[in-house]
Amino acid sequence: MASRPKDPNTLIDDDDRDRATQLLKDAYGKGQLTHQQLDQCLDQVLRARTQGQLDVAVAGLPARNPDDRFTIATVGELILRRGRWRVPAELIVATPLARVYLDLSRADLESSVVDLELRVGVGRVRIIVPRHASVDLKDMETGLKGRSYKPGRSAGSGGPRIRIHGTVGLQKLTVRHARFR
Repeated sequence: MASRPKDPNTLIDDDDRDRATQLLKDAYGKGQLTHQQLDQCLDQVLRARTQGQLDVAVAGLPARNPDDRFTIATVGELILRRGRWRVPAELIVATPLARVYLDLSRADLESSVVDLELRVGVGRVRIIVPRHASVDLKDMETGLKGRSYKPGRSAGSGGPRIRIHGTVGLQKLTVRHARFR
């Protein structure tokens, strides 16, 4: 998926605001902003209505570290991640044929907002998210078999935000919350 240039007049949504807020928090945590600068920028982010206003609020921040973005790609094998594994702020899973199983329930999430892009042709995709996570599937395109997601009882109550987008071609996308153990 090629990314389109951002029109400064495009209206932003809560996901855009959350990503900008996370960028500011990360920069503050790394000592790149003072507390006063953080407060001023957060105020701008919260008042922003357009992409241009949001860009002004985060202008001057260092570019996002390339380590924050990671790609898992294969042609025809199983993509399997479970247990303790590092999940960067931006994760791309790309495969024309493989099945995908991602269990984020015990993973080390590097950010409170995880951007998960799926580029899957034929394989079935199953994703397990933490119990308290909120899931955003609004930009997800599924083909023949569609998708299945039922929010858990405690979904979105203070947990991470998982934004899943991209395409899954012929098989089904299943997203569910981790069960109690």
